[in-house]
Amino acid sequence: MFKKLLEFNSTTLSILILLAIIGIGGLIFLKKSKEVKFTTRMIVYGSVCISLSFVLSYIRLYKLPQGGSITPASMLPMFLFAVMFGPIPGIIAGFAYGFLQYIQGGYVVHWAQFFLDYPLAFGLLGLAGLYRKNLVVSSFIGGMGRFFMHFLSGIIFFAEYAPEGTPVALYSLIYNGSFLGVDLLICAVVAFIPQISRLTTYLQDNTLNK
Repeated sequence: MFKKLLEFNSTTLSILILLAIIGIGGLIFLKKSKEVKFTTRMIVYGSVCISLSFVLSYIRLYKLPQGGSITPASMLPMFLFAVMFGPIPGIIAGFAYGFLQYIQGGYVVHWAQFFLDYPLAFGLLGLAGLYRKNLVVSSFIGGMGRFFMHFLSGIIFFAEYAPEGTPVALYSLIYNGSFLGVDLLICAVVAFIPQISRLTTYLQDNTLNK
């Protein structure tokens, strides 16, 4: 019983720390978002990119048992949107996309895990907008943002699935890295295609938020 109490307190403490971090990040995000001018063009492009990502996410090349799947570059439209308009619009679009991912067939064991694995994880795809000169590098940045959220979720909420003797952090690293790593590799390969590179440059040159 004492052991269970310690586990409960550990989980609760982890959630409280995460909520504090998310709260601080949210305040910074709200402050920065006031500096962004949301245009009709941005909303239209965002809707198209979310739709493309959502459709591509239905094509699952491989699906893992506790959530996560390999798709044909379903994250790439979200990366492209963030590169076009910057990280704040990218995070907002990713946040919305995360809710759609949950509706599509989410795997939830706790309300905090829901936020980590869906709106927050997919919202951080928008970090791709922090570096807008190269779509491949941008994709890696956004992908690492999503990975970090899944990694934390795995440590806090899926420790019981770790094989005996395997550190929880290592298990979460391997589990989430196994599908996200392949997904990011597919995105990078597609982003290297000359036509995609030219399309990225064209779209950036024709957006109002350069």
